[in-house]
Amino acid sequence: MGLAILTSRAKIGVDAPPVTIEVFLSGGLPTFNVVGLAETAVRESKDRVRGAIMSSGFKFPQERITVNLGPADMKKTGGRFDLAIGLGILAAAGQIPAATLDGYEFYGELALNGALRPVPGVLPAAIKALQAGKTVIVPDDNGAEAALASGDVLIAHSLLDVTAILNGCKERAPYCVELAARRPPIGPDLLEVKGQDAAKRALEVAAAGGHNLLFIGPPGTGKSMLAQRLPGILPPLSDAEAIETAAINSVLGQPIDVNRWRSRPFRAPHHTATAVALVGGGAEPRPGEISRAHNGVLFLDELAEFGRHVLEVLREPLERGRITISRASGQADFPARFQLIAAMNPCPCGYLGDRHGDCRCSAEAVRRYRGKISGPLLDRIDIHIEVQRPPVAALRPNAAGGEDSATVAARVATARAVQERRAGKSNAKLSAAELDAFYVAEDESLALLEKAATQLPLSARAFKRVQRVSRTIADLAGSQNVSVRHTAEALGMRQLDPKTR
Repeated sequence: MGLAILTSRAKIGVDAPPVTIEVFLSGGLPTFNVVGLAETAVRESKDRVRGAIMSSGFKFPQERITVNLGPADMKKTGGRFDLAIGLGILAAAGQIPAATLDGYEFYGELALNGALRPVPGVLPAAIKALQAGKTVIVPDDNGAEAALASGDVLIAHSLLDVTAILNGCKERAPYCVELAARRPPIGPDLLEVKGQDAAKRALEVAAAGGHNLLFIGPPGTGKSMLAQRLPGILPPLSDAEAIETAAINSVLGQPIDVNRWRSRPFRAPHHTATAVALVGGGAEPRPGEISRAHNGVLFLDELAEFGRHVLEVLREPLERGRITISRASGQADFPARFQLIAAMNPCPCGYLGDRHGDCRCSAEAVRRYRGKISGPLLDRIDIHIEVQRPPVAALRPNAAGGEDSATVAARVATARAVQERRAGKSNAKLSAAELDAFYVAEDESLALLEKAATQLPLSARAFKRVQRVSRTIADLAGSQNVSVRHTAEALGMRQLDPKTR
């Protein structure tokens, strides 16, 4: 008889709860049982483990083998426990010293020839393991993402490699990854957008304060071009934000590019996307587009073409910055603090209000079309601005294109630095109490805002969002107080409120 105990971690959302792996060898007919609420892929590990052990030159025990994955009431999925189970069998059989397993956590799927294959969700597990003071051993293909956790990470190519490390027969060299220095993002430049000064200004304000933004205008006016250039004027991710975003990709099994890991994500799902595709879900909950856009930009082109029920699921994550997926088997919590940028036409044909277009949509058709975006959702979009067709002179090859992205990004970075020093967050993330503390306005500014709130009218949420936008405009101007000019500009950027539709 023999007993070996190892540790690993499960994958539940972006969380990595610990799992204790107990391997017990006893007398009786040779059998191999895996217990502890293990789903099919985990139960099938017995065949992979047997082949890997024998291919690596070890003897597979001809005894009764019981593998318990604890806690017993937590679902275990995937092939991430293969390596730990294989090592546990070898330790319980006395083929490797059981004491060498102490202080380690093991992750990796075993091939029949003993090779280690990568598994999803290694980064969140490595972060938790290293916080607990453990050394992590992962497949070499998972080494780069595990090393982002900045701790004692070892990589191995096979089961034989791992046993050599544990027995001291192979150099125990922690895996290091050279991360790219923080640098301005590379992408489409604002200089390429001709004209559209008002829309560019709205984009700069949105970037400076982290505000949600909606462009509305006829086809071909540059709405999508403007949205695609937002990441180029946003500040790079901080180390903490980059780790959070990388953890989402890790859970999805996506490769992590260490050369671009501080770039803000930009997700642009098609308007045929379902609610589950946006927020996440499935039998085993997976992150959706809003979580993949965490700390970055979610661009919804043709906003009114999305199903209304699909758009309504955005309301809660826009407020909370998180989404909780509930299923009969349990819950998974995913981060979803994204900046929403949307674009839409003013009517079904797209040419309402266009001086050179011929709109034949009825008033009822326009009402139904715009009615797909509910008032509560529109309330959560800080800036909505019309984008008109630029003058022909602005489209000439030699016409000036205005400022480039680097120039605008410098102003945005300065304004963001002011907000970080003042509140430790962007203006869009300020709570109501924080906004009251930091919104220092002149009397004329308050009078204008109160008058606009009465005449438009603005909801309480929209009122607060105008305050946040005007605070950002003041920050861009380098002003400590919010003046009437700042408030007027913020109100001018809400062109879809009830009285302005």
